[in-house]
Amino acid sequence: MEQNNEILKKVRKIEIKARGLSRQLFSGEYHSAFKGRGMAFSEVREYQYGDDIRSIDWNVTARLHHPYVKVFEEERELTVMLLVDVSGSNRFGTHHQFKEELVAEVAATLAFSAIQNNDKVGVILFSDRIEKFIPPKKGSSHILRIIRELITFRPTSNGTNLSQALGYFSNVIKKRCTAFLLSDFYDDNYTDALKIASSKHDLVAIRIADEREVRLPDLGLAKFYDPETDETIWIDTADRTIRHDFESRYAEHVNRVEETLRKYGIDRTILYTGEDYVKELKRLFERRSGSVSHHG
Repeated sequence: MEQNNEILKKVRKIEIKARGLSRQLFSGEYHSAFKGRGMAFSEVREYQYGDDIRSIDWNVTARLHHPYVKVFEEERELTVMLLVDVSGSNRFGTHHQFKEELVAEVAATLAFSAIQNNDKVGVILFSDRIEKFIPPKKGSSHILRIIRELITFRPTSNGTNLSQALGYFSNVIKKRCTAFLLSDFYDDNYTDALKIASSKHDLVAIRIADEREVRLPDLGLAKFYDPETDETIWIDTADRTIRHDFESRYAEHVNRVEETLRKYGIDRTILYTGEDYVKELKRLFERRSGSVSHHG
């Protein structure tokens, strides 16, 4: 009972924070960043003064010797999928927050943003297997269920398999949707699955990190635990060569991830534990709004 109250308190806390953030920040940006791509072609009509030249239908115009424009209708609702990495490496953090806590907050904020825009939200929790699938639905009780799962869920496995998660997502969600992939991307061999998923869906990558992964401090002899392999090792962090190796390995990992995402034109951002993720998400949304209206 006591534990249940604790969970409810946590759910409530994240709900209040996420609801506030999504209302205050994202309703406008979210709408223009994601709705702009959900346009369904409906008809052509004669060009009127002030119409966007880019919407001219050149085929019809040539046939009828008079300018005609395409009229698009906004598809009324989107489906938003949250693909959430719950592998062992997310139980790491040095800034009063584990990566998994940051993931839960960000996912909840995105879910509230979607619900406020009358969209459906679904979730896939994955490690090196599909841990849980919550089919897309609307409504606030559905959101609370999602938040509760994000906070309390304990994976059965510690590894990461992005390829499997993306493959499952591509199979289970048939209609084009907007999907947020929240992960630290500690995995290899997911490029094919990423390519397929991003061609079928509007995929956005949110990379979760902690600055201690970027830079190893000089702490002398220190014990390190890898939750994905369940191994503990001692490292002499006073050794400059070891620190340098650690940092260059991480830099290589980041470059690989960035290169892959860029190759498939996937919008992306990186969020660090203990830092203001709202600012970064806002920036991501604004970048997308720019590109959406630009492509109109």
